[in-house]
Amino acid sequence: MAPLLRADRFSWDDAVVSSLSPDAEPFSADGGPVGVLVLHGFTGSTQTVRDWAAHLAAAGLTVRAPLLAGHGGTWQDLAKTGWTDWYADAARAFASLSQRCSQVFVAGISMGGCLALRLAQTQGPLVSGVVLVNPSLAADSPVIALAPVLKYVLKSVKSIGGDIKKPDVLERAVKRTPVASVATLPAMWRTTAASLASVTAPLLVFRSTVDHVVGPASMKVLITALPGTEVRPLEDSYHVATLDNDAPEIFDGTLSFIQKHASLVQKHDHSSLTNKRSDLRGHGAAEKRV
Repeated sequence: MAPLLRADRFSWDDAVVSSLSPDAEPFSADGGPVGVLVLHGFTGSTQTVRDWAAHLAAAGLTVRAPLLAGHGGTWQDLAKTGWTDWYADAARAFASLSQRCSQVFVAGISMGGCLALRLAQTQGPLVSGVVLVNPSLAADSPVIALAPVLKYVLKSVKSIGGDIKKPDVLERAVKRTPVASVATLPAMWRTTAASLASVTAPLLVFRSTVDHVVGPASMKVLITALPGTEVRPLEDSYHVATLDNDAPEIFDGTLSFIQKHASLVQKHDHSSLTNKRSDLRGHGAAEKRV
């Protein structure tokens, strides 16, 4: 997510960033007692994670991929929202999934990866594992820090969508990036980075060797806090790797990771589920005050 305000890094245009369509709507599939929450990235939609979610659902998992606040419409819609709105949507989806499932894993791409880590922090042992694809955790350019001021004179910049190596594949993202929303990202990064060391859930990261959106600073933050993290390089994909050449590796790797870490215990008693609901409500309310 680093080069958001660097005009020289925005080469994609309307030819690679399409208007939204029905495949950008929320994804939901009911399966067994193991659940997975899949989160899309900033300016994107569920279109970027739909095949990922569908692959997991086809294996019998219960899967949810919500459309985060402000996404799926115009950049003006997105400009009215910020990271706490997106986190609130993710937390609500997690709470609903946790009430249905005995175990819940969280997966996310880019900004969705940061939200996944935040959930792992706030929900603790309720998160059975985390899978990230090119997670966004820091700014690579100091210009990002100016966004809270720039938003008053610069409403939007070119889209960050469409960073895909595979020919003829389109990401359905908003066609402009609202600076007002960008201005909320540093707070999300700081909040998440500050508690990264508290994440105890198993963690798997897929990282593109060439990424024109999220620079190296994010992985530095992650590995410094969690040095034992397993990182699998993606040699043939850019930022939106879930739509790119290495997508099958991500899908199969995620499923294998979940199968490895999913408990054989498929039933929890009523009191356990009641406690989970109480904990989730408390954490969700607390995050809104951040």
